[in-house]
Amino acid sequence: MVETYASPRFGAPREPKNRANPGSRLAGVLDFVTSSHFRAVAFLTLCGLLLFLPGFFNIPPIDRDEARFAQATKQMVETGDFVDIRFQDEVRYKKPVGVYWLQAAAVETASALGLPRAQVRIWLYRVPSLIGAIGAVLLTYWTALAFVTRRGAILAALILCSSVLLGAEARLAKTDAMLLLTVVAAMGALARVYLSWQRGEDPVHPPWTWPAIFWTALAGGILLKGPLILMFVALTIGTLAILDRSATWLWRLRPVWGLMWLLVLVLPWFVAIFWRAGDTFFADSIGGDMLSKLGAQESHGAPPGLYLLLFWVTFWPGAPLAGMAAPAVWRARREPGAQYLLAWLVPSWIVFEMVLTKLPHYVLPLYPAIAILTVGALERRVLSRSWLMRGAAWWFVIPALASIIAVIGAITLTRQPVFLAWPFVAASLIFGLFAWWLYDDNRAERSLLNAVVAAMFLAAAIYGVVLPALTRLFPSAEIARALRNVVCVGPKAAAAGFHEPSLVFMTGTSTLLTDGSGAADFLGQGSCRFALVESRSERSFAQRAEAIGLRYNVATRIDGYNISQGKAISIAIFRSEGTE
Repeated sequence: MVETYASPRFGAPREPKNRANPGSRLAGVLDFVTSSHFRAVAFLTLCGLLLFLPGFFNIPPIDRDEARFAQATKQMVETGDFVDIRFQDEVRYKKPVGVYWLQAAAVETASALGLPRAQVRIWLYRVPSLIGAIGAVLLTYWTALAFVTRRGAILAALILCSSVLLGAEARLAKTDAMLLLTVVAAMGALARVYLSWQRGEDPVHPPWTWPAIFWTALAGGILLKGPLILMFVALTIGTLAILDRSATWLWRLRPVWGLMWLLVLVLPWFVAIFWRAGDTFFADSIGGDMLSKLGAQESHGAPPGLYLLLFWVTFWPGAPLAGMAAPAVWRARREPGAQYLLAWLVPSWIVFEMVLTKLPHYVLPLYPAIAILTVGALERRVLSRSWLMRGAAWWFVIPALASIIAVIGAITLTRQPVFLAWPFVAASLIFGLFAWWLYDDNRAERSLLNAVVAAMFLAAAIYGVVLPALTRLFPSAEIARALRNVVCVGPKAAAAGFHEPSLVFMTGTSTLLTDGSGAADFLGQGSCRFALVESRSERSFAQRAEAIGLRYNVATRIDGYNISQGKAISIAIFRSEGTE
């Protein structure tokens, strides 16, 4: 029998007792991996790979954020300038340099190992996100060990690992998965310092390990996304100081040495970018990007409450269990561990709900706290037996709706039934159904494990099969494929009417973004040139071509869908035959 704990309290000592065998093969796997930290880490890493790798290599660049990040990194690699951040000739100072360096390291390493065309393989730019997502899962396990049993820590990490939102961010070449890693590292170290103070442990010689992790994680978060990580930490500390009427425990973080270490890590690049661009970076990053989110930036405004609604999808499959755990968490709110986790969660969540600009990934750094709180209630066997139990049906509803939408969408866009996805869809539905039917207060763990397996099969179906088959959603990839098949050396391109960042990434940094007449002028300036003209710009292209005597033909035409603008497009690839 694997040893677990009786009447566990959030962050308080627990007494061991034998856990009754739930009679489940999935629970048996959990029994096996719970026996050591090494097995737990290996198991969570494997689960992360199973959940995050489907589609990782073969989904084309996603507009617009991912493609912008990847193109800016690509230009760093091309120019060898790892200080300035640019998209073509335009400065891109919304975020600091951290993720660009990580992506560049992945691309440069692949190139050094001999991988052909490494600079245009989008999956290489996603490697830091994959590492960040798996690292965040492992750090959630580490953080949870301060609050719950090892078995509970594994379950908390599994909840985060299988969440819909983290699954999406693990496949996108941008900052949020790596930011999550730094936040969990900082909050896990902070939790250990706080709980050691609550337990009255010796403050004279506090360990260096926790402060070192905390300040290094803060530096990493700042280099990734500016001062956002400081908000999570400051709101948590401020809330705890108010509730405890004391903040003396902060001296255990060795703040003087810690601040010096943080500045050593972050100042060199900030000084370098200030030397290069003056105060432009700080004006664009803090004023133009961060403060503008207080309003409805880029048409992403929404009223308070949106994140709570999205939570039931983005935190699936953990969401139903979190809802059932909420009453128990509230009752335990004054216990040291629960108080810390709620201080991590609630103030920042309120801030995000009040800010007008809302994007789903903003609340991702708060999900580990929810996962640990949920498992804390699960271990105490105090999940709600009320009407909230009906929420267990959500374990089946999400894969059912996602499967229907995916299959119908694939048939509509490709006129193909995508049969390869159907076995994965069926398996997801079966395990989701098991999670629902088997649920009661004593079998919550078994239901959760079945739901995690359902999430694995759903990821394989949606990301691994359906999305790569929807080629109409990725016209840039089709255009780049067509240009690779031309029979001239060093093709150059100009685009009119379709200016998505993925096109620049796929077809080359020198791709000219212009209008129809500009594309005609470009085409007449030399050989091995191509004009990529969207149908709405064809008239101005044809008029200008006639005016300058340009003769051209249509190499091919690509029909697709611009997901950024939500409209169908048709792009003709014109090639010059010379001028009259």
